[in-house]
Amino acid sequence: MKREIKISEAEWEVMKVIWKQSPLSAQDVADKLNKKPVWHPKTVKTLINRLVKKGVLRYEKLGRIHLFSPLLSESQCILNESESFLDRVFGGSLQPMVAQLVKHRKLSAADIQELQKILRGKERNK
Repeated sequence: MKREIKISEAEWEVMKVIWKQSPLSAQDVADKLNKKPVWHPKTVKTLINRLVKKGVLRYEKLGRIHLFSPLLSESQCILNESESFLDRVFGGSLQPMVAQLVKHRKLSAADIQELQKILRGKERNK
C-alpha cells in the first residue's frame, strides 16, 4: 500500500527551494523565499516542521542549526500529487484528464510531437 503525502501550496514553495539546493537552514530557506512576496521566518519554520512530520524532509543538527534536506525527490512528489489529482478529479482514469487538457490547452507542434513520442514509447513497452 502506498502512502499518500499531501503537500500544501506553501509547502511546495519551501520544497522547491530545498530541492534546488540542500542542505539549508530554515533561515536560508526564508531568505531565498523572501525574493518573492515576504515570508515571515516563523511561517517558514512552521512549514518546514510540517514537512519533517510528513516524512518529506529530514534534518541534521549542526551545533544550534538544523540543516534540512529532502527525503523524497521532486519527481516522487510530482508523481504522488499527479496520482492524487487523477484519483480525486477523474476517478483514476487517465484518458478523460488528457482529453480535457488537450482540448482546452494550447499545444505547440513540439508539445504534440513530445506527447506522440511518449505514447509510442508506451505502446512499445506493452
